[in-house]
Amino acid sequence: MFEVYKKELKELLRDKKTLMFVVALPVLIFPIIFAVMAFISSQAALEADQKVNTYVIINGDYAPEFTDKVFYHKSFELYKGSKTFNTIEELKAGVTAGDIDMGIYLPSNAEDTLDSGEQSKWEVVFNDAKSINFLFDRVKELAQEYSDVLQAKKLKSFGIEDSTHKAILTPIEVVKVDTADKRENLGEKIGGFLPYLLIPLVLMGATYPAIDLGAGEKERGTLETLLLTPITRTELVLGKFITLLTTSIASTTITVVSMGCWVAVALAFADLDFIKTAFSTLAVTDLLMIFVLLLPLAAIFSSLALAISIYARTFKEAQNYMAPLSMGVFFPIIISIMPNMELTAKTAFIPVTNVALAIKDIIKGTVDYTFVGLIFLATALIAGALLAFCVKWFNREDVLFR
Repeated sequence: MFEVYKKELKELLRDKKTLMFVVALPVLIFPIIFAVMAFISSQAALEADQKVNTYVIINGDYAPEFTDKVFYHKSFELYKGSKTFNTIEELKAGVTAGDIDMGIYLPSNAEDTLDSGEQSKWEVVFNDAKSINFLFDRVKELAQEYSDVLQAKKLKSFGIEDSTHKAILTPIEVVKVDTADKRENLGEKIGGFLPYLLIPLVLMGATYPAIDLGAGEKERGTLETLLLTPITRTELVLGKFITLLTTSIASTTITVVSMGCWVAVALAFADLDFIKTAFSTLAVTDLLMIFVLLLPLAAIFSSLALAISIYARTFKEAQNYMAPLSMGVFFPIIISIMPNMELTAKTAFIPVTNVALAIKDIIKGTVDYTFVGLIFLATALIAGALLAFCVKWFNREDVLFR
C-alpha cells in the first residue's frame, strides 16, 4: 500500500499542472481576491462619489432655499438642454432617454402647505438600478435641511422655544443596544463568504490528481500492470486514496496558512478597515479549528473523486463526471448562507453545510465546540463509508474494464 502511495505521489509531484492546482492557486487566490475586491469597491464608490448629475426641478420657486442648495451642490449640475419638463411623466422620459440624471417635482409651496396643516410630498425621479448610488440620499439630505428650517419656524410661531423642539417632535427615542460585537457583526457577513473559497479549493486538491490516478491509469494502460502486482485491491485503493488525501490536505493546509499570512499582511500594511476589524481577534487556534474541520471533508472528496475516476473510461470522461461534483458542492454551501440558518444539533449532520456554518461561527467568535465535535464525527463517518464503497467499487470487474 505504501509503495503504491510513494509511486503515485512521486508521479504527481512531477506533474506541473498538479502543483499549480494544489500549491500555487491556494497561495495566490486570497491576495488576488482581496486586492480585486478592494480595488473594484473603492473605484466604484469613488466614481459614484465624484459623478456630477444633471437635474431639473419643476416649480423650484416653491422652495427657493432648497433650489439654491441643489444648484450650488458640487454633485449636481442644472440641465442646460433645449427640452422642457413640466410633468412627472416628462421627467421619467428624460431620465429614461438619458437627457437628465434626476428630476425633482415640487407640487406646491411647502411653507403654504404647512400653514394649511398638510404635508408636502416631493417626488425625485431617477434610475435606482445602480447598487452604489448617492443621488437620492444627497437630495433627501438637502430636503431634510430645508424641512427642518420650516419646522423650526412653524414651532416658533406657536411660541415654542427652540430648546423644546426636539422633545415635542420626538417624545420617545428608541435606542438600539446591540449585544453583538464588531467581530460577530462582520463575521456574519464575511464568514459566509469564506467557505466559498476554502471548500472548493479542498475539492480541487483532490479531483485533479484523482483523474490521473484512475482514468489516467486506464488510458495509459498501466492499470493492468498495477493489478498484477502482489498487493490486494484494497491496498491498491487505499494507496491511491492516501495519495489523494495528501494532496487535498496539502491544498487545505496551504489554503489556511495562506489565508492567515495574507490577513496578517493586510492587518500590517493595507488600509482595509473591514478586514482589520473582522480578523483582528482571529487567533491561530481558530485557523487550526478550520483546518481540522476541513480534514474529513478532504477525505470525503478524495473518496468520491477516486470512485468517479475509477468508473470513467478516459481522462476526458472523468473530467465530465467531475463537473457535476464541483457544482454539487456549491449547493450545500448556499444553504449555509440562507437567512436564519444556524449551526444546531440538526444542521451539524448535513454534509458540507455543517462545515460552512461552523467556519462562519468560528469567524464570528461564537462557535459551540460541542457542535464542532459532532461535525467532525459525522463527516468522518461519511468519509469512512465512502471509502468502503470505493474499495468495493474497485473490486468490480465491470467497473474497472468497462
